[in-house]
Amino acid sequence: MKIFISPAKKITEENVLYDNTKVTKLYFNKEVDYLVNELKEYNLNDLKKLMNLSDNLSQLNYDRYNKWNLKSDKLCPAIFMFQGDVYKGLKANSFNNQQLDFAQQSLRIISGLYGILKPFDLIFPYRLEMGTKMITRKGKNLYEFWGDKLKDFILNEIKKDEVIINLASNEYSKSLKLNNIHNKVITPIFKDYKNGSLKVISFFAKRARGEMVNFIISNQITKYNDLKLFNYEGYKFAKDLNNQLVFTR
Repeated sequence: MKIFISPAKKITEENVLYDNTKVTKLYFNKEVDYLVNELKEYNLNDLKKLMNLSDNLSQLNYDRYNKWNLKSDKLCPAIFMFQGDVYKGLKANSFNNQQLDFAQQSLRIISGLYGILKPFDLIFPYRLEMGTKMITRKGKNLYEFWGDKLKDFILNEIKKDEVIINLASNEYSKSLKLNNIHNKVITPIFKDYKNGSLKVISFFAKRARGEMVNFIISNQITKYNDLKLFNYEGYKFAKDLNNQLVFTR
């Protein structure tokens, strides 16, 4: 089983304690170097426009890219750096060593800058959303920059009978080109009853996706049908709709 999730805008720059023996190296080093060097060419105002950021966030990320250092003491394993709603549900700090090893084998984080990350890949603080319309040597946005590379990465490491659990947002999951991968793809969907109808409410869905990852890793689940046992904050399995596992509350 391979689980895919999105990164988060909110990250930590605090020192995090982690097991150095679990650390892994980035797969897309050349691509990261290229993108960082391109971003260094942006002045502060152009970076602000590119990423649609506030003045404070523009300055923060301008400084990050101009002080880029993959040997910095600010490096942190990806699974601990991201701090958004999905990761609050994921609760990586609660995992024991065996569960962290399972996560390293099963969990993948999609990134506009890093491509695909394993949990213990060391990364430098950054911001670059996959939907950014950044012009590169490959085209007019990051989807064109990454092209088939993320799909090929998956095909290279996934087994023929492995199931993909897609818990990433549409912005990120479409970069994987999952329709061109023959493995079974399961997409959990979380809906709430509101005003008489079922709707996906982003804030709650993000937290539920993280809780689903926690559920898989904590119990070291390898069969997708076992996901139907997931029960978080009132969400319960409702139906399997063309490989979409719909949970409602």
